[in-house]
Amino acid sequence: MAAAGPAEVVVVGSCMTDLVSLTTRLPKAGETIHGHKFFIGFGGKGANQCIQAARLGAKTLMICKVGKDSFGNDYIENFKRNGISTEFVGQTEDAATGAASIIVNREGQNVIVIVAGANLLLDSEDLKRAANAICKAKVIICQLEIAPAISLEALKMAYSNGVKTLFNPAPAHAELDPQFYTHSDIFCCNESEAEILTGIPVGSPEDAGKVGLVLLERGCKLVIVTLGAEGCVMISVDEPIPKHVPAGKVRAVDTTVCFCGLTVLPWKRLLKH
Repeated sequence: MAAAGPAEVVVVGSCMTDLVSLTTRLPKAGETIHGHKFFIGFGGKGANQCIQAARLGAKTLMICKVGKDSFGNDYIENFKRNGISTEFVGQTEDAATGAASIIVNREGQNVIVIVAGANLLLDSEDLKRAANAICKAKVIICQLEIAPAISLEALKMAYSNGVKTLFNPAPAHAELDPQFYTHSDIFCCNESEAEILTGIPVGSPEDAGKVGLVLLERGCKLVIVTLGAEGCVMISVDEPIPKHVPAGKVRAVDTTVCFCGLTVLPWKRLLKH
């Protein structure tokens, strides 16, 4: 059971059932290859962020929609096992639970195809029902695996009530509504998302710094550009000189859920402000 009282971290976002195949290499277009392992897991950018925040010690709540199917039932039980409130996890008969087909090679690199399903049925009425939880949170986290208009509505609701907002523009949209920038206290993207949003290819920390400056000009307060094994670059209105934060050396096993590790790490610091 989730702890009593208002949630500190509220995530408005996606749930995906991951259908994962492990192979020695990724297939080429039109090619069939043998894999050596298959498993089903719990994914979705929103749910990943919510569960990671809970495991870091935050009192969390998820606002999402799953199908009224076995995958949806399993997902609700998974949230409960992780101590996450499911009060606003809706189930629908109008679409299946979102699913992601994932292939991971021996280096830990992956290719992913998602079918959003029930995630796209999360709507304004769902947000209204959860408005009290959103407005009493310390931090709200949103992404783009649900309808972008709903993510933006949630960010605006939180922002107008003094709640810290953290936005992960994934999967990125080239024509992102400008209000996403102005309503994001923290804007966290990876290299490919950064290029889609700004047109600037990111091959180095210096490139990431250029992206950060562009995003600050669009209205962001603090920008984090993640660089995989190279760590990340941070830049903010208060500290407008890009800062490269290197990552420790690790052996990659599976990069599927390394969506934006820094998205959930700052929550304790945010709660102090």
